Amino acid sequence: MPTSVSIPHTDHDSSLTGAYRRAMSRRIQPIALPLVAVGATLANPAAAQQQDEQLWLQINTHVPVADRVRVTLEQIARFGDRAGGLFQTEFGGIVGYRASDQIELGIGFRKVGAHNGNSADDEDRLRQHVVGTFGPFTTRFRIDERFHPRGDEIGFRIRPLVRYNHRLGRKGLAMFVSHESFILPNSTAWGQRRGYERMRNIVGFVVPFGKRVSADIGYLNQYRFAAGGSRAQMDHALSFQLTISLPGWTGAKLDD
Repeated sequence: MPTSVSIPHTDHDSSLTGAYRRAMSRRIQPIALPLVAVGATLANPAAAQQQDEQLWLQINTHVPVADRVRVTLEQIARFGDRAGGLFQTEFGGIVGYRASDQIELGIGFRKVGAHNGNSADDEDRLRQHVVGTFGPFTTRFRIDERFHPRGDEIGFRIRPLVRYNHRLGRKGLAMFVSHESFILPNSTAWGQRRGYERMRNIVGFVVPFGKRVSADIGYLNQYRFAAGGSRAQMDHALSFQLTISLPGWTGAKLDD
């Protein structure tokens, strides 16, 4: 993801300090001081986080290989202003098994590459998930195992997701909203820090291009919490995900 950069102090910083000093000079009770700090931060959100405008592109191709088994091939490219263009690519695949009409099990692999202003290293990922489809709601519980070139430790990542699809017509047009959390259960010497790392929210439309091709087009908001001395970051992205489903499978509609 885009690397953090140092940003000079601005009047936002001085306003927060000034609010604190005024509270002290007026002898406000200690219990009120955190409220002063929080209020000053909310009034000046730029002082608490950095922001980036991005473009996320993805192509998924579903290939049925048996009655209840499919292979999904994935290609991802992400662009950002802070990184000066393309900052991340991902290539991989996942094998899905439909255990029932509502439940799908999957296991797969991804190769992740960092580019341009992205200071992160390349990494490999194994992942497993359980997808549940219940009417207009789809849930996914995913676990990633991250393998990093700067260490032998495995970074585990838990990613619960929920998505709601609302049909707008009979030809496949729909509106959707989704939320995904990223929880890191362990820390590693190569840089992963235990805790709630980020949240990813999307709102958009499913646009069909025939029986076997559709696109998810929407606004993606990703918030990464401050950790390890780095500032929090909020990403605003236009997300375009093209899905190609070859004959023989009708599976759940999901985000990355």
